[in-house]
This record gives sequence, C-alpha cells and structure tokens, in this order.
Amino acid sequence: MSQFKKSEINIEVVTDENHVPENITWSAEDGNVYKEDAKALMLSVWDSKDQETLRIDLWTKEMPVDEMKKFFHQTLVSMSDTYFRATQDDKMRDTMKDFCDYFAEKTEIKKS
Repeated sequence: MSQFKKSEINIEVVTDENHVPENITWSAEDGNVYKEDAKALMLSVWDSKDQETLRIDLWTKEMPVDEMKKFFHQTLVSMSDTYFRATQDDKMRDTMKDFCDYFAEKTEIKKS
C-alpha cells in the first residue's frame, strides 16, 4: 500500500486600506522556507472542469520596475522549460525561448 504525503505552501498578503499589497510572505515546510519575503508572485491553477486558468498576480508597492522586468523574463523562461517537460515539443520551446530573448532585449535586461 502506497503512502501519500501532504505538503502545504502558504502565502500571506498584507494590504493597505485600498487592498494594495504592502507585504507578501511565503512558507513551505518541505523546502525549509518560513515566512520569506517576496515582492511579487504569480500563481496559476488549471480548472479542468471549466477548461480555464485561474490566476493570482500580486506585487507590493516596493517592487521596482526593473525587478518586475526580470521577474517576468525569468518566469517566461521557466514556463518554456516547463512546457517542454510537459509536451516534449522542442519547436515550440525554441520559439518561446526566442521570444524570451526578444523580451530581454526590448526590456533592456539582456546582458551584452
């Protein structure tokens, strides 16, 4: 009989009076992470019943634009890697990576 393990990832968001995030922390016991600060997060969940993605995108007032550009770039690169692992579609992965390079160039985060 197999034994299942339950893991939790917790996200805590403190907002101001206008519901704008001021502080985001996250914890993941399996990763030995406890109330680590984060300036931004993107969470996507697939709703199979409705065949749609549910999303939470949050960032604090303190998130600088240059860091947001890097955050997006690294997220896009990671998504292209995840897409390849899930589909083995190397042509689309390469196309996505090309876009990531273009994004990095246009946002001026690419190192020369």
